[in-house]
Amino acid sequence: MTSTPIPLDKRFRGYLPVVVDIETAGFNAKKHAILEIAAIIVEFDDNKDLVITERYSTHVAPFKNAELDEAALKFNGIDPHHPFRMAIEELEALNLLFNPISKAIKRNNCKRAILVGHNPAFDVAFLNAAIHRTKIKRSPFHPFSSFDTATLGGLAFQQTVLSKIIQSAGLDWDDNKAHSALYDAEKTAELFCLIINRWKQLELLSNAQTQ
Repeated sequence: MTSTPIPLDKRFRGYLPVVVDIETAGFNAKKHAILEIAAIIVEFDDNKDLVITERYSTHVAPFKNAELDEAALKFNGIDPHHPFRMAIEELEALNLLFNPISKAIKRNNCKRAILVGHNPAFDVAFLNAAIHRTKIKRSPFHPFSSFDTATLGGLAFQQTVLSKIIQSAGLDWDDNKAHSALYDAEKTAELFCLIINRWKQLELLSNAQTQ
C-alpha cells in the first residue's frame, strides 16, 4: 500500500493517533462487558493539518458470563438485549476496527497506533481486556501509551470535562447524543485535531517572529 502524500510517521514519533471511545456495562474491564466501541482515524491533509479521515463503530454483544451493572446501563442508556442493536461478538468487533487501523499505520509509515481518548486509561484497560479474551496475537495499538484530551483540554482551554472543553473550543456539543461511542469519539477527535493544529499555528507564528 502506498504512503499518503504527507505521512504521519515523523509527527508523533512513529505512532498513528487513533481516537477510541468505549461504552461499557460497568467499570471493571475484566468483569463488565463492552457494549459499543468506536475508532476514528486522523491523518494529515494537503496543508499538513490533522483531520478525521475514517470512522468505524459497532455495537458489541456481551462476552460469555459478563456482568452488567444496572447503574452503568442507566447512565449510558444502552439496553444490551435490545433486538435492534445488531451487536456482534468481541472478536469480530475488534477485527472490524483493527484491520483498517493496520492499513492506516502502513500508509503513514508508522510502527503502531497510539490510543487517543478522554481519560484514556479506562478505554485502554477495556481494550486490552478484550484483546486478551479474544486471543488476538497482535494488536495495532501500543499496549499502554496514550494521548489524553482531558490533559490537553486543561492545557488549552482550562477545562477537563469533555463537554465543557468542546464548548470552550467553539465546537458543537449535543447532550442528547453524548455517551454514544461514535459521537463521543468524533467529538474527541475534533478536539484533538483542533489542539494539534492550533499548536502548529503557534509554532509557525513563533518561527516567523524570530526570523
